[in-house]
Amino acid sequence: MPRAGGVERPSRPATQAMVSLATDIVRTADGVPLKVTLRRVDRARKLKAVALVVPLFLFILLSFAIPIGVMLFRAVDNPEIAGALPNTVAELARWNGDELPDEATYAALAGELQAAHKSKTLGLIGKRLNYELPGVRSKIMAIGRAVTKIEAGPYKDAVIGIDPMLGERRLWTVIKSAGEPYTIFYLLSALDFERTQDGDIVNVSADRAIFRDVFLRTMGISMTVTLATLVLGFPVAYLLASLPARTSNLLMILVLLPFWTSLLVRTTAWVVLLQTEGVVNDALMLLGFVDERLQLIFSRFGTIVAMTHIQLPFTLLPIYSVMKTISPTHVRAARSLGAGPFVAFWRIYFPQTVPGIAAGCLLTFILSLGYYITPALVGGPTDQMVSSFVAIYTNMELNWGMASALGAILLAATLVLYLLYNRLIGIDKLKLG
Repeated sequence: MPRAGGVERPSRPATQAMVSLATDIVRTADGVPLKVTLRRVDRARKLKAVALVVPLFLFILLSFAIPIGVMLFRAVDNPEIAGALPNTVAELARWNGDELPDEATYAALAGELQAAHKSKTLGLIGKRLNYELPGVRSKIMAIGRAVTKIEAGPYKDAVIGIDPMLGERRLWTVIKSAGEPYTIFYLLSALDFERTQDGDIVNVSADRAIFRDVFLRTMGISMTVTLATLVLGFPVAYLLASLPARTSNLLMILVLLPFWTSLLVRTTAWVVLLQTEGVVNDALMLLGFVDERLQLIFSRFGTIVAMTHIQLPFTLLPIYSVMKTISPTHVRAARSLGAGPFVAFWRIYFPQTVPGIAAGCLLTFILSLGYYITPALVGGPTDQMVSSFVAIYTNMELNWGMASALGAILLAATLVLYLLYNRLIGIDKLKLG
């Protein structure tokens, strides 16, 4: 054992052994060893901590993780044809695709179309096939009614006689592809791609290509709004961080005012302000800046202005929170060493605000990607973003696969931004308040 001042001191293992022995020997008032009592107290403390975390965990699981998982699954789920035409799909699994399917396949299709006609599920089959072959839904409905009159084989000639389309390889290729339990059709369509009859992935025709432009438009509007909020929010954040607490608190209330009204109310207010006979046009005419009224509403300009107003606090607050932690002595020290005002600001102060700028811009950009109400009310037909098409496919077309595919691609873009931020700035430096 080591000595200190002539006194022999026990080693650490020996000390731990003595403490353990003491807790085994010492008992509480009810006769329970102290070690057991301490273990019970520690277990109770851990159970209380878990009990406090479980509600939040369940909330995140039910409201965030599970919905995202369902969305990703629906983007590739393909149950319609496999459920409605299982025998036909099974026969097509043996089909090489070079010639028309055999008699057994036509017989299976005829039997299942007859059953679908009786169960009134022909519309579901036609709707799914119509995604890949526009216009085929009405033909499937007619074919389903006609095959009920076929009493016995051979089925191949009889079915082709109902509609020559059933004698084309293209339809059978689509049925075979749509009969797979999982598909990338929706994801391809969301990026303006399609599969040819031979299985190659190619661009869709120019008159059907819309989603790439929609995604580019969504990215462009989001970037413009993010840049606008940064240009407007950075000086205000710097002012708030520099002013005395009493004055800055008063100005902060004005910054937070948008949070006290709903998104719909704020957007509607911009509709009133920007309309042709609105306040903004009246002011421009009165001041003589324009000779005729401008089209400010239902335009890209109106969309960006309204979104910038709504998103400004989300960019400003993270920057302000970082600026409040920067000591003013840094700039004063740079000035005392001969640096000018701009050099001291740009080389000393500004680099310290980068985490706040990155956090605010990332938050604003991600929120802007999912905007729906503001572009719908203030923007025109060419200003609608991805979320508008998700709403159309969900509420009007009832095409959950396409809606989920658009959402999945938007989620992927968000994750790319997150990874880019983590690589350039570091997620550990994220400061939101």
